[in-house]
Amino acid sequence: MSFWEGETCEYCGGPIVGRHVSLHRKIKRRYVLIEHVPAGVCKKCGTRYFTANVLKTVEESIHGRRPAEREVLVPVYAL
Repeated sequence: MSFWEGETCEYCGGPIVGRHVSLHRKIKRRYVLIEHVPAGVCKKCGTRYFTANVLKTVEESIHGRRPAEREVLVPVYAL
């Protein structure tokens, strides 16, 4: 049984299913990518939901309390 089983989206009423997603954030002047984040995702509108313990882990990662697994070079374009 999934944690999200039977839950519905507060915005559209669609069913929520468990997935792993990637998050990208800009913290101060640097970008951070967090992969394989467990989330509930609405099958209808795509709204993402996160549990409190997942958000705490994300917060620890973003603020450098957890070591990064790797770093990547990101190309930047301007138009």
